[in-house]
Amino acid sequence: MWRMLCLTLAMLLSTWTGAIAGPIRIKDLVEFDGVRGNDLVGYGLVVGLNGTGDGIRNSPFTEEIMSNMLERLGINISGEQFRPKNVAAVFVTAELPPFSRSGSRIDVSVSATGDAKSLLGGTLIMTPLTAADGQIYAVAQGTLIAGGVSANADAASVVSGVPTAGVIPSGARVERELDFDFTSLNTLRLALRDPDFTTAGRIETAINAAFGRPVALMLDSGTVEFNIAATRAGSPAHAIGRIENLTVEPERKARVVVDQRSGTIVMGDNVRISRVAVSQGNLTLRIDETPIAVQPNPFSPGETVVLPRSNAEITEEPGIGLAEVDGGTSLAEVVAGLNALGVAPRDMIDILKSIKAAGALHAEFVVN
Repeated sequence: MWRMLCLTLAMLLSTWTGAIAGPIRIKDLVEFDGVRGNDLVGYGLVVGLNGTGDGIRNSPFTEEIMSNMLERLGINISGEQFRPKNVAAVFVTAELPPFSRSGSRIDVSVSATGDAKSLLGGTLIMTPLTAADGQIYAVAQGTLIAGGVSANADAASVVSGVPTAGVIPSGARVERELDFDFTSLNTLRLALRDPDFTTAGRIETAINAAFGRPVALMLDSGTVEFNIAATRAGSPAHAIGRIENLTVEPERKARVVVDQRSGTIVMGDNVRISRVAVSQGNLTLRIDETPIAVQPNPFSPGETVVLPRSNAEITEEPGIGLAEVDGGTSLAEVVAGLNALGVAPRDMIDILKSIKAAGALHAEFVVN
Protein backbone atom coordinates (compact mmCIF):
# COMPACT_ATOMS: atom_id res chain seq x y z
CA MET A 1 0.00 0.00 0.00
CA TRP A 2 2.77 2.45 0.95
CA ARG A 3 4.67 1.58 -2.21
CA MET A 4 1.65 2.35 -4.36
CA LEU A 5 1.04 5.60 -2.46
CA CYS A 6 4.60 6.85 -2.90
CA LEU A 7 4.64 5.77 -6.55
CA THR A 8 1.39 7.61 -7.20
CA LEU A 9 2.73 10.72 -5.44
CA ALA A 10 5.89 10.67 -7.51
CA MET A 11 3.92 10.26 -10.75
CA LEU A 12 1.64 13.15 -9.82
CA LEU A 13 4.59 15.40 -9.01
CA SER A 14 6.41 14.60 -12.22
CA THR A 15 3.30 14.78 -14.43
CA TRP A 16 1.40 17.72 -12.94
CA THR A 17 4.30 20.03 -12.10
CA GLY A 18 3.30 22.47 -14.79
CA ALA A 19 -0.34 22.39 -13.77
CA ILE A 20 0.29 22.91 -10.06
CA ALA A 21 2.63 25.89 -10.36
CA GLY A 22 0.88 29.14 -11.24
CA PRO A 23 0.01 32.66 -10.12
CA ILE A 24 -1.33 33.09 -6.58
CA ARG A 25 -3.40 35.97 -5.24
CA ILE A 26 -1.58 38.47 -3.04
CA LYS A 27 -4.15 37.96 -0.26
CA ASP A 28 -3.05 34.30 -0.08
CA LEU A 29 0.63 35.20 0.20
CA VAL A 30 0.71 38.04 2.73
CA GLU A 31 -0.75 39.29 5.99
CA PHE A 32 -1.86 42.93 6.06
CA ASP A 33 -0.36 44.83 8.98
CA GLY A 34 -3.08 45.59 11.54
CA VAL A 35 -5.65 43.32 9.90
CA ARG A 36 -5.49 40.47 12.40
CA GLY A 37 -7.54 38.59 14.94
CA ASN A 38 -7.17 38.63 18.72
CA ASP A 39 -7.35 35.67 21.09
CA LEU A 40 -9.98 35.59 23.83
CA VAL A 41 -10.24 33.33 26.87
CA GLY A 42 -12.73 32.82 29.69
CA TYR A 43 -13.51 30.48 32.58
CA GLY A 44 -17.02 29.21 33.11
CA LEU A 45 -19.38 26.33 33.85
CA VAL A 46 -21.11 23.74 31.74
CA VAL A 47 -24.34 22.44 33.28
CA GLY A 48 -26.89 19.80 32.33
CA LEU A 49 -24.47 16.89 32.14
CA ASN A 50 -25.85 13.40 32.70
CA GLY A 51 -23.76 12.56 35.77
CA THR A 52 -20.50 13.02 33.86
CA GLY A 53 -19.42 16.30 35.47
CA ASP A 54 -16.55 17.11 37.81
CA GLY A 55 -16.05 15.25 41.05
CA ILE A 56 -16.19 18.06 43.60
CA ARG A 57 -13.66 16.33 45.86
CA ASN A 58 -11.09 16.35 43.03
CA SER A 59 -12.18 19.73 41.59
CA PRO A 60 -13.00 22.08 44.48
CA PHE A 61 -12.79 25.11 42.19
CA THR A 62 -15.94 23.89 40.44
CA GLU A 63 -17.90 24.12 43.67
CA GLU A 64 -16.46 27.56 44.34
CA ILE A 65 -17.42 29.06 41.01
CA MET A 66 -20.86 27.41 41.19
CA SER A 67 -21.46 28.94 44.63
CA ASN A 68 -20.38 32.39 43.44
CA MET A 69 -22.67 32.19 40.43
CA LEU A 70 -25.68 31.13 42.49
CA GLU A 71 -25.04 33.93 45.00
CA ARG A 72 -25.04 36.48 42.15
CA LEU A 73 -28.45 35.12 41.21
CA GLY A 74 -29.70 35.63 44.78
CA ILE A 75 -29.38 32.03 46.01
CA ASN A 76 -27.40 31.56 49.23
CA ILE A 77 -25.94 28.07 49.69
CA SER A 78 -23.36 28.87 52.39
CA GLY A 79 -22.88 25.94 54.74
CA GLU A 80 -24.83 23.56 52.52
CA GLN A 81 -23.52 20.21 51.29
CA PHE A 82 -23.45 21.01 47.59
CA ARG A 83 -22.30 18.01 45.55
CA PRO A 84 -23.63 18.27 41.99
CA LYS A 85 -22.47 15.73 39.38
CA ASN A 86 -23.93 17.50 36.38
CA VAL A 87 -21.59 20.52 36.41
CA ALA A 88 -18.09 20.90 34.92
CA ALA A 89 -15.62 23.78 35.01
CA VAL A 90 -14.33 24.67 31.55
CA PHE A 91 -12.01 27.01 29.72
CA VAL A 92 -13.61 28.88 26.83
CA THR A 93 -11.44 30.16 23.97
CA ALA A 94 -12.27 32.15 20.85
CA GLU A 95 -10.71 34.44 18.26
CA LEU A 96 -12.05 37.95 17.74
CA PRO A 97 -11.84 38.51 13.97
CA PRO A 98 -10.60 41.82 12.58
CA PHE A 99 -13.21 44.58 12.24
CA SER A 100 -15.74 42.69 14.39
CA ARG A 101 -18.60 44.95 15.36
CA SER A 102 -20.62 45.01 18.53
CA GLY A 103 -23.45 42.50 18.31
CA SER A 104 -21.80 40.13 15.82
CA ARG A 105 -21.33 36.50 16.82
CA ILE A 106 -18.21 34.31 16.83
CA ASP A 107 -17.50 30.61 17.41
CA VAL A 108 -16.07 29.38 20.71
CA SER A 109 -14.23 26.25 21.84
CA VAL A 110 -14.89 24.67 25.25
CA SER A 111 -12.49 22.35 27.13
CA ALA A 112 -12.92 20.70 30.53
CA THR A 113 -10.40 21.61 33.24
CA GLY A 114 -11.39 19.09 35.95
CA ASP A 115 -12.07 15.36 35.94
CA ALA A 116 -15.33 15.49 34.00
CA LYS A 117 -15.87 12.37 31.88
CA SER A 118 -17.91 14.00 29.14
CA LEU A 119 -19.40 17.37 28.16
CA LEU A 120 -21.94 15.78 25.83
CA GLY A 121 -25.33 17.48 26.06
CA GLY A 122 -24.12 20.29 28.34
CA THR A 123 -24.94 23.99 28.22
CA LEU A 124 -22.38 26.71 28.79
CA ILE A 125 -23.54 29.38 31.25
CA MET A 126 -22.84 33.04 30.43
CA THR A 127 -19.03 33.38 30.38
CA PRO A 128 -17.15 36.67 29.80
CA LEU A 129 -14.23 36.40 27.35
CA THR A 130 -11.23 38.67 27.91
CA ALA A 131 -8.20 39.56 25.80
CA ALA A 132 -4.57 40.04 26.83
CA ASP A 133 -5.34 43.56 28.06
CA GLY A 134 -7.85 42.20 30.62
CA GLN A 135 -10.87 43.83 28.94
CA ILE A 136 -14.06 41.88 28.19
CA TYR A 137 -14.72 41.77 24.45
CA ALA A 138 -17.35 39.02 24.15
CA VAL A 139 -19.77 36.92 26.20
CA ALA A 140 -20.30 33.21 25.45
CA GLN A 141 -23.32 31.04 26.16
CA GLY A 142 -25.10 28.18 24.46
CA THR A 143 -25.50 24.45 23.93
CA LEU A 144 -22.25 22.55 23.53
CA ILE A 145 -21.49 20.19 20.66
CA ALA A 146 -19.01 17.67 22.06
CA GLY A 147 -16.28 16.20 19.90
CA GLY A 148 -16.71 12.56 20.97
CA VAL A 149 -18.76 10.04 22.88
CA SER A 150 -18.15 7.71 25.82
CA ALA A 151 -20.04 4.73 27.26
CA ASN A 152 -19.52 2.96 30.59
CA ALA A 153 -20.63 -0.46 31.81
CA ASP A 154 -20.01 -2.43 35.00
CA ALA A 155 -16.83 -4.08 33.72
CA ALA A 156 -15.86 -2.12 30.62
CA SER A 157 -15.88 1.33 29.07
CA VAL A 158 -15.30 2.75 25.60
CA VAL A 159 -14.37 6.25 24.45
CA SER A 160 -14.47 7.58 20.89
CA GLY A 161 -12.96 10.96 20.10
CA VAL A 162 -12.55 13.59 22.83
CA PRO A 163 -15.82 13.96 24.77
CA THR A 164 -14.26 16.48 27.18
CA ALA A 165 -13.96 19.19 24.50
CA GLY A 166 -16.40 20.73 22.08
CA VAL A 167 -17.51 23.84 20.23
CA ILE A 168 -20.45 26.23 20.20
CA PRO A 169 -21.01 27.64 16.70
CA SER A 170 -21.80 31.36 16.95
CA GLY A 171 -21.73 30.86 20.69
CA ALA A 172 -20.37 34.29 21.70
CA ARG A 173 -21.63 37.80 21.07
CA VAL A 174 -19.14 40.64 20.63
CA GLU A 175 -19.69 43.33 23.26
CA ARG A 176 -16.65 45.58 22.69
CA GLU A 177 -14.94 46.65 19.47
CA LEU A 178 -11.20 46.96 19.02
CA ASP A 179 -9.85 50.50 19.10
CA PHE A 180 -8.23 50.53 15.64
CA ASP A 181 -8.81 53.37 13.17
CA PHE A 182 -8.14 51.68 9.85
CA THR A 183 -9.27 54.66 7.77
CA SER A 184 -6.48 56.89 9.11
CA LEU A 185 -3.65 54.74 7.70
CA ASN A 186 -1.38 56.36 5.12
CA THR A 187 0.94 53.38 4.66
CA LEU A 188 0.39 49.67 5.14
CA ARG A 189 2.96 46.90 5.38
CA LEU A 190 2.40 43.57 3.66
CA ALA A 191 4.09 40.72 5.59
CA LEU A 192 4.88 37.65 3.49
CA ARG A 193 3.94 34.34 5.10
CA ASP A 194 7.00 32.73 3.48
CA PRO A 195 9.69 35.43 3.21
CA ASP A 196 11.46 35.45 -0.14
CA PHE A 197 13.20 38.32 -1.96
CA THR A 198 12.01 37.22 -5.39
CA THR A 199 8.38 36.91 -4.31
CA ALA A 200 8.48 40.27 -2.53
CA GLY A 201 9.93 41.89 -5.65
CA ARG A 202 7.18 40.42 -7.80
CA ILE A 203 4.52 41.72 -5.42
CA GLU A 204 6.08 45.18 -5.58
CA THR A 205 6.09 45.08 -9.39
CA ALA A 206 2.49 43.85 -9.63
CA ILE A 207 1.15 46.58 -7.31
CA ASN A 208 3.05 49.37 -9.07
CA ALA A 209 1.85 48.12 -12.45
CA ALA A 210 -1.77 48.08 -11.24
CA PHE A 211 -1.64 51.76 -10.20
CA GLY A 212 0.73 52.93 -12.93
CA ARG A 213 3.11 54.61 -10.48
CA PRO A 214 5.45 53.60 -7.64
CA VAL A 215 3.17 53.05 -4.63
CA ALA A 216 4.85 49.87 -3.28
CA LEU A 217 8.40 49.36 -2.04
CA MET A 218 10.09 46.11 -1.00
CA LEU A 219 11.77 46.68 2.38
CA ASP A 220 13.17 43.18 2.87
CA SER A 221 12.42 39.57 1.99
CA GLY A 222 9.33 39.52 4.22
CA THR A 223 7.92 43.06 3.96
CA VAL A 224 6.48 45.24 1.19
CA GLU A 225 5.41 48.77 2.14
CA PHE A 226 2.24 50.00 0.43
CA ASN A 227 1.76 53.79 0.24
CA ILE A 228 -2.03 54.18 0.48
CA ALA A 229 -1.96 57.98 0.25
CA ALA A 230 -0.18 57.86 -3.14
CA THR A 231 -2.82 55.58 -4.66
CA ARG A 232 -5.57 58.20 -4.49
CA ALA A 233 -8.02 55.31 -4.13
CA GLY A 234 -10.31 57.17 -1.71
CA SER A 235 -9.78 55.00 1.38
CA PRO A 236 -7.45 52.26 2.62
CA ALA A 237 -10.23 49.69 2.15
CA HIS A 238 -10.60 50.62 -1.54
CA ALA A 239 -6.83 50.50 -2.04
CA ILE A 240 -6.47 47.05 -0.48
CA GLY A 241 -9.47 45.83 -2.44
CA ARG A 242 -7.61 46.70 -5.65
CA ILE A 243 -4.39 44.85 -4.78
CA GLU A 244 -5.46 41.78 -2.81
CA ASN A 245 -6.69 39.92 -5.91
CA LEU A 246 -3.62 40.71 -8.01
CA THR A 247 -1.76 37.50 -8.85
CA VAL A 248 1.97 36.80 -8.71
CA GLU A 249 3.95 33.60 -9.09
CA PRO A 250 5.74 32.92 -5.78
CA GLU A 251 9.16 31.38 -5.48
CA ARG A 252 9.46 28.50 -3.02
CA LYS A 253 12.55 27.15 -1.33
CA ALA A 254 13.42 23.59 -2.31
CA ARG A 255 12.32 21.42 0.60
CA VAL A 256 11.85 17.71 1.35
CA VAL A 257 9.73 16.74 4.36
CA VAL A 258 9.64 13.16 5.64
CA ASP A 259 7.67 11.60 8.47
CA GLN A 260 9.47 8.55 9.84
CA ARG A 261 6.45 7.33 11.80
CA SER A 262 4.16 6.96 8.80
CA GLY A 263 6.72 6.74 6.01
CA THR A 264 5.34 9.83 4.27
CA ILE A 265 7.56 11.78 1.87
CA VAL A 266 6.54 15.23 0.59
CA MET A 267 8.72 17.22 -1.78
CA GLY A 268 8.66 20.34 -3.89
CA ASP A 269 8.87 20.34 -7.67
CA ASN A 270 12.14 22.34 -7.65
CA VAL A 271 14.20 19.79 -5.68
CA ARG A 272 17.24 18.62 -7.64
CA ILE A 273 19.89 15.93 -7.13
CA SER A 274 23.47 16.08 -8.36
CA ARG A 275 25.28 13.15 -9.95
CA VAL A 276 25.48 10.44 -7.30
CA ALA A 277 25.68 6.64 -6.99
CA VAL A 278 23.38 4.74 -4.62
CA SER A 279 23.62 1.19 -3.26
CA GLN A 280 21.21 -0.25 -0.70
CA GLY A 281 20.59 -3.67 0.83
CA ASN A 282 19.60 -5.36 4.09
CA LEU A 283 20.96 -8.30 6.03
CA THR A 284 18.65 -10.49 8.12
CA LEU A 285 19.99 -12.81 10.86
CA ARG A 286 17.63 -15.69 11.76
CA ILE A 287 18.18 -18.21 14.54
CA ASP A 288 15.79 -21.16 15.13
CA GLU A 289 15.83 -23.29 18.27
CA THR A 290 14.40 -26.85 17.87
CA PRO A 291 15.45 -28.87 20.95
CA ILE A 292 14.90 -32.68 20.99
CA ALA A 293 13.86 -34.61 24.11
CA VAL A 294 15.48 -38.10 24.47
CA GLN A 295 13.68 -40.46 26.87
CA PRO A 296 14.92 -43.83 28.26
CA ASN A 297 13.18 -47.11 27.38
CA PRO A 298 10.16 -48.09 29.50
CA PHE A 299 10.98 -49.65 32.90
CA SER A 300 14.67 -48.97 32.41
CA PRO A 301 16.83 -46.74 34.64
CA GLY A 302 17.73 -43.34 33.25
CA GLU A 303 16.57 -39.76 32.91
CA THR A 304 15.04 -37.72 30.15
CA VAL A 305 17.65 -35.56 28.40
CA VAL A 306 16.97 -32.49 26.24
CA LEU A 307 19.41 -32.13 23.35
CA PRO A 308 19.80 -28.59 21.97
CA ARG A 309 19.50 -28.11 18.22
CA SER A 310 19.99 -24.65 16.68
CA ASN A 311 19.93 -23.35 13.14
CA ALA A 312 21.46 -19.96 12.30
CA GLU A 313 21.46 -18.30 8.89
CA ILE A 314 22.07 -14.88 7.38
CA THR A 315 19.91 -13.80 4.45
CA GLU A 316 20.50 -10.75 2.30
CA GLU A 317 17.16 -9.29 1.44
CA PRO A 318 16.60 -7.90 -2.05
CA GLY A 319 17.78 -4.34 -2.37
CA ILE A 320 19.19 -2.14 -5.06
CA GLY A 321 22.64 -2.47 -6.45
CA LEU A 322 24.93 0.35 -7.36
CA ALA A 323 22.67 2.78 -9.22
CA GLU A 324 23.91 6.02 -10.71
CA VAL A 325 21.76 9.17 -10.84
CA ASP A 326 22.55 11.81 -13.44
CA GLY A 327 23.06 15.39 -12.34
CA GLY A 328 20.04 17.68 -12.48
CA THR A 329 17.56 14.84 -12.01
CA SER A 330 14.40 15.81 -10.13
CA LEU A 331 13.67 14.07 -6.86
CA ALA A 332 10.27 12.97 -8.18
CA GLU A 333 12.05 10.95 -10.88
CA VAL A 334 14.40 9.40 -8.32
CA VAL A 335 11.52 8.41 -6.02
CA ALA A 336 9.65 6.93 -8.98
CA GLY A 337 12.72 4.89 -9.90
CA LEU A 338 13.21 3.65 -6.32
CA ASN A 339 9.57 2.58 -6.16
CA ALA A 340 9.95 0.71 -9.42
CA LEU A 341 12.83 -1.23 -7.80
CA GLY A 342 10.62 -2.17 -4.85
CA VAL A 343 12.29 -0.02 -2.19
CA ALA A 344 10.18 0.32 0.96
CA PRO A 345 9.22 3.84 2.11
CA ARG A 346 11.34 3.70 5.27
CA ASP A 347 14.37 2.49 3.27
CA MET A 348 13.69 5.30 0.82
CA ILE A 349 13.89 7.82 3.68
CA ASP A 350 17.28 6.38 4.70
CA ILE A 351 18.47 6.68 1.09
CA LEU A 352 17.37 10.32 0.93
CA LYS A 353 19.18 11.02 4.22
CA SER A 354 22.36 9.51 2.81
CA ILE A 355 22.05 11.51 -0.42
CA LYS A 356 21.64 14.69 1.64
CA ALA A 357 24.66 13.78 3.81
CA ALA A 358 26.69 13.27 0.64
CA GLY A 359 25.83 16.82 -0.44
CA ALA A 360 23.98 15.70 -3.57
CA LEU A 361 20.44 16.64 -2.45
CA HIS A 362 20.02 20.37 -3.05
CA ALA A 363 17.07 21.13 -0.78
CA GLU A 364 16.20 21.72 2.84
CA PHE A 365 15.68 18.30 4.44
CA VAL A 366 13.07 18.28 7.24
CA VAL A 367 12.52 15.14 9.33
CA ASN A 368 9.48 14.88 11.61
